[in-house]
Amino acid sequence: MKRIVLAAACCVGVAGPAWALDVTKSVDVAASPEAVWKTIGGFCGIGDWHPAIEKCVPSKKGAKDVRTLSLKGGGTIVEEQESRDDAKMAYTYTILEGPLPVTDYHSTLMVAKAGNGSKVTWTGTFKAKGAPDPKAQEAIAGVYESGLKGIAAKAQ
Repeated sequence: MKRIVLAAACCVGVAGPAWALDVTKSVDVAASPEAVWKTIGGFCGIGDWHPAIEKCVPSKKGAKDVRTLSLKGGGTIVEEQESRDDAKMAYTYTILEGPLPVTDYHSTLMVAKAGNGSKVTWTGTFKAKGAPDPKAQEAIAGVYESGLKGIAAKAQ
């Protein structure tokens, strides 16, 4: 009987849902946190500093802010802001639709004081969709890295 229970327990782990993946990237910026937040804090401001974004169109879904991102080279991502804390200089959002190989995506972009400047941290959790886990993580890491480079260049 113990063998049957152990075998069943093993199969549950194999057939269960995929674990959430995560990516965290950060960059140090010489500017003050307030100056950096002024650059990146607007939910649709991403079009001003992320090199992959051609334009950002803001809208509302009930009381929540939504942004539709047109990507350079084609494609669209629709994101909804879940929460925002201007005092803590952070906002969290989710992807509603888009071409990235992820689902159940939740991400936070935040600014904190670091030495004489700031540290910008971009973190996300998600599940891979239509791609192996490492490819999904690589795609999100690429989005974050290019965006953080854009922030560092714009906020200096």
